[in-house]
Amino acid sequence: MLRQQAVYQASALCGAALCSSLERGAIATLLRRRHASQAAPAPVEAPTLPPFDYTPPPYTGPPKDEVLSLRKKYLNPAIFHHFKHPVMIVDGKMQYLFDETGRRYLDAFGGIVTVSVGHCHPEVNAAVIEQTQRLQHTTSIYLNNQIAEYAAELAARMPGNLKNVYFVNSGSEANDMAMMMARLYTGSHDIITLRNAYHGLSEATMGLLGQHTWKVPLPQGAGVHHALNPNPYRGVFGNDGPAYARDVADLIAAATPGRVAGFIHETVQGVGGAVPLADGYLPEVYKMIREAGGVCIADEVQTGFGRTGSAYWGFQNQGVLPDIVTMAKGIGNGLPLAAVVTTPEIAQVLAARLHFNTFGGNPVSCAAGRAVLRVIEKEGLQQNCVDVGGYLMHKLRELQAKHSIIGDVRGLGLMVGVELVKDRATKEPALQETAVVFERCKDLGLLLGKGGLYGNVYRIKPPMCWTHADVDFMAAVMDQALSEL
Repeated sequence: MLRQQAVYQASALCGAALCSSLERGAIATLLRRRHASQAAPAPVEAPTLPPFDYTPPPYTGPPKDEVLSLRKKYLNPAIFHHFKHPVMIVDGKMQYLFDETGRRYLDAFGGIVTVSVGHCHPEVNAAVIEQTQRLQHTTSIYLNNQIAEYAAELAARMPGNLKNVYFVNSGSEANDMAMMMARLYTGSHDIITLRNAYHGLSEATMGLLGQHTWKVPLPQGAGVHHALNPNPYRGVFGNDGPAYARDVADLIAAATPGRVAGFIHETVQGVGGAVPLADGYLPEVYKMIREAGGVCIADEVQTGFGRTGSAYWGFQNQGVLPDIVTMAKGIGNGLPLAAVVTTPEIAQVLAARLHFNTFGGNPVSCAAGRAVLRVIEKEGLQQNCVDVGGYLMHKLRELQAKHSIIGDVRGLGLMVGVELVKDRATKEPALQETAVVFERCKDLGLLLGKGGLYGNVYRIKPPMCWTHADVDFMAAVMDQALSEL
């Protein structure tokens, strides 16, 4: 049974393909040793979740086995799930999730960085219900107050002349549109992005991807050039941003006509493993891109709306002002909503032809988006990301001091990564150990995210309402799981 569990844990998707038979054997050996070493000592008491005054209503749907069977039969096989025994989530409240038995879990991943203010936040729910009862859908060919008021409220939170909004439904759509606008506005085609980047899985945005694990063997990325990733932990220049920026200058000179359409970046690479860009990188690159006639595009799909704590928008942490900003995920607290915000001058390029998005600016989604903005301010969630995020980094670094397998702890606010390595000197990814601890944390009541090119990074990006007590529970769970290796 142990060997079977180990084999499946190895195959949990983590930004990489299924492990080899050799790796599966290594995991089985690892687990045998772990359990053998635990045979003598008394069992360790599992950490206890913080008190929480909510009981979910009884679940009355089909059993988990039937749901899994239906999923396997009718959903595309590309739609994967985590864990050997997948968790079935049927209820959520703020930072907690509940399975069909009523068991509570601490959500450390926020629906892949999408639940910003908390699951089923009462103010967001009320706004959605009220708008749904009045009008579920009308397109932008008619006037509606929600889309107009929301655009004004969102623009008011943007710096500079970023005052024009186009609502779409996902981050991929937003980045696809940003690429098109950059090319139309500049009259150039070449776009520079980063290795290890993730900007979506549409056919166009797949060309921007800097990780082979998400790419399919189709023609993609015409005119896209991938610069060295300014990764302070694994990069060749450490935390020297200007040194990495010189590669962008070389790309422009060697791989383009000398003129570019733009540069697109995350400020903290999300799917790539919560990797902040090296200090001083963006100011240098923005200058180079603009000198080459291009525009600068900040992908704020994961870093926006105060998640980094130190700034409302991730790009502000490096003191730059983009020409186009894309946003999604936390913008709607789980509803399908995204936006492209730019200057009126750049926005004008879309008016040269008919352009339309059926669901973009849907009144229900816009009502939710407006409520999210209000809640972030009323509940001080950006400051909470500073306070709780700082405590989170402190507790994780305590774990790093105790467990040599933790090679790096990094991030900003409540967008944090923990990278496991076999050896801190060689930084060899600890793939098998990552999978084992990932599964064990779930068993103990903690739902982590996982990513990075090698699948050896825990992505901790919870709802922004996390508390110090939640951090204590997370740290205790991770400590126990790591100690059992």
